[in-house]
Amino acid sequence: MDLVTAATAADENHREAGIALLPVGSFEQHGDFLPLITDTVVASAIARDISRAYSTLLLPPVTISCSHEHASWRGTVSISSQTLYRIVADVAESLTRSGVEHLVLINGHGGNYVLANVVQEYTAANGPTMSLYPQSHDWTKARQDSGMETDNHEDMHAGEMETSLLLHVAPHLVRDGNENADWLANDRPHLLTLGMAAYTTSGVIGRPSLGTREKGKAALESFTNSFADHLRAHGMQKHAASEE
Repeated sequence: MDLVTAATAADENHREAGIALLPVGSFEQHGDFLPLITDTVVASAIARDISRAYSTLLLPPVTISCSHEHASWRGTVSISSQTLYRIVADVAESLTRSGVEHLVLINGHGGNYVLANVVQEYTAANGPTMSLYPQSHDWTKARQDSGMETDNHEDMHAGEMETSLLLHVAPHLVRDGNENADWLANDRPHLLTLGMAAYTTSGVIGRPSLGTREKGKAALESFTNSFADHLRAHGMQKHAASEE
C-alpha cells in the first residue's frame, strides 16, 4: 500500500529533514467491514501524503495504542497510556540526538488522549519540539472540504469518514456491509468508563453508508493542505521545504 517508508539512510542524509512524522494508529475493532488496522492505515496515509508534499522524515507507524474502550471485541489489542507516552518520548529523544528538531504525531485514533499530554509536557520541558496533528478543527475542515454529511461527534467510529478514507487509500481492505451498518448514538456520556459496548452492539457509531472513495480522496487532500497552517502555527516552515 506504500504506506510505510522504504527510504534508506542515504536518502535521509540527502534530505536532512528537520521534522519527523510519526503515525500513531491502533489495532481495534471497526465493525464487520473495516479491518482492525483501520486507524493505522488512516494515520499512515495522512503522514505519507504530507511527506510527499513537504521535506520530512516519515517514520513507520505505531500500530498498537490505547483502545481500552473497545476491549469487549475480540481482536482488539491495547497498550497502556504510560507505554504509549514512553514510546513517543523515546522516539523524540532519539530524533533529537540525530539532529531532527521537531516531531509531529499524526494521530489516527481518537482514544489516544495521552498524546495531548505528552505533547504538552514534552514541549513545556524541552521547548516547541513536538506537536499533534490532525486536531479537531482539521478533521472538521476535512469533512467540509470533502462534502461529508456527518460531524465529528455523530460519526465517531467506523463511519462516513473512516470508510471513505479506506475506500480511497486501500479499497481491498473494505469488506461488504458498510451500506447497512449505520448506527447513531449521539448521547454517550459514560463512554470512557463503560466503553463502546454500552452504546453499540455492532462496533459502529456513525454512518458508514455515506462513505465514498471520492470523499476519502478529498478529505486526504484537505489534511495535506491544512498541514501548512500547522507548520505556521508552530513556527516550523523553515524546517519543511515544499517538495513541489
